[in-house]
Amino acid sequence: MSPESTHTSIAHLTSQTILGPALNAWRIYLDDQGKSPHTVKAFIADVTLLAEFLPPDRPLGEISTNELNNFLTWMQNSRGVPCSPKTLARRITSLKAFFRWLHTYGVLLVDPAERVVQHSVISPLPEVLTAAEVEALLAAANKHRRKRQADARPYALLALLLETGIKKNETLTLCHNHIDLEAPDGAILFVRYASPAARYKERKIALSETWVAAYHEYKSQYPEEEQVFPWSPRRLEYLLEDLGNEAGLKKHVSFDMCRWTCALSDWNSDMDPNQIRQKLGISKIQWREVRMKLEKLAEMNR
Repeated sequence: MSPESTHTSIAHLTSQTILGPALNAWRIYLDDQGKSPHTVKAFIADVTLLAEFLPPDRPLGEISTNELNNFLTWMQNSRGVPCSPKTLARRITSLKAFFRWLHTYGVLLVDPAERVVQHSVISPLPEVLTAAEVEALLAAANKHRRKRQADARPYALLALLLETGIKKNETLTLCHNHIDLEAPDGAILFVRYASPAARYKERKIALSETWVAAYHEYKSQYPEEEQVFPWSPRRLEYLLEDLGNEAGLKKHVSFDMCRWTCALSDWNSDMDPNQIRQKLGISKIQWREVRMKLEKLAEMNR
């Protein structure tokens, strides 16, 4: 979103503005940021609940942390509509995002949501691959490289996911110019994002010589396009599933499983936790839950 667009959407807001007009301006801001319609709808609905809870003429500058906490208590205990821990956590996130936006752009001098305690909801532990399963998968992928009509694509995809831990959407947008084979300290992968809002996820990840060798094979076998893997998400998902079947695995091999397997491998190798967080491209807040899960997975897989 351009500075001019940001200024236009928020210029008319002051600390004396009530929630309704501020919500309309925030909706425009979120749309211009490229947020998904689902995210925008959820954020607006969550803060609209606050507007219904507070007096209709309450100015933004008079909303306090205490009132926000009272609102959350009401929503959990007195509203008469079930509010699951997951829904509560999302609504707190929405409140924090809304008031942080107002504070960042100078509408509010103090962010009343900053001291509202975030309620994290820990989802079930992810399924990961054992060392033996990883070996079996890579062996199955390697067989494709040795066939008469050699195909390094399965190995290039699988090994990249297990080595870098990049997500599905990052894999789909990966371009050949994101791979630097001539970097001074060895080949590296640049994970890049088009949206300015996601720039914090951008990072550099080292690539092994083993993967680089497979990458050279892969590039020689497929006409080079801008994207490294120019296929649909489902096509690549099928490829991983097929490798799992060929390796005799009962587990449903997926992008997410490879990502968590990579993270756990780095954790077990005593990599610095902050380096793992940066490699995964997640925030310090997200890392709290991821770290807890890695600790539990490490105990379970000893």
